Amino acid sequence: MNFLAHLFLAGPPAAPDYLGRLTGQFIADSVPGRQLQTYPAAVQAGIRAHRAIDTFTDQHSVVRRSTARLRAAGAGKYAGVVADVFMDHFLARYFSEFSGERLPDFTQRVYAALASQQAGFPAPVQRFFPHLVQHNWLLHYAELEGISRALLGLSRRASPGSGMDTATVELRRHYAAYEADFREFFPALQAHAASL
Repeated sequence: MNFLAHLFLAGPPAAPDYLGRLTGQFIADSVPGRQLQTYPAAVQAGIRAHRAIDTFTDQHSVVRRSTARLRAAGAGKYAGVVADVFMDHFLARYFSEFSGERLPDFTQRVYAALASQQAGFPAPVQRFFPHLVQHNWLLHYAELEGISRALLGLSRRASPGSGMDTATVELRRHYAAYEADFREFFPALQAHAASL
């Protein structure tokens, strides 16, 4: 899963450890395994939840169906990354089906919460967080243009010929199939995340 799903799955905002879990979900990819212990317990819980969500996602048969389709379309070893971004697109597009909160309200609340924790972010996250907020990435995931920009940005950090910069063409071509995969998979992911 990409940023939106991880932040959405961080738990109910009223939970006493929510801010820490939200922060952990957000920074997890930039925290090497041994550095986990340097964070407060709630942040550690969020990092562990992020990792468990990634493992569940990567091993799920529906996601594997999506990644197989993407590999066939040329995404190669980056098929999983592209699938994660596609899933965030559908979550953003249909956010009101999964949340009682509107996506614009969710994004602004989450940006403010994360900004209050920014001083403790790993350096790479501190560098990109202002761009995420300024360009409102989470909200724009609902649009194909937003997904295209996200994939273009990821392609700049990937090996040449990753195919991520053109993956939106594949999404447009087989939109219904990727949406069906999302609708089949995401409720199972929600149930898994709630058990963490």
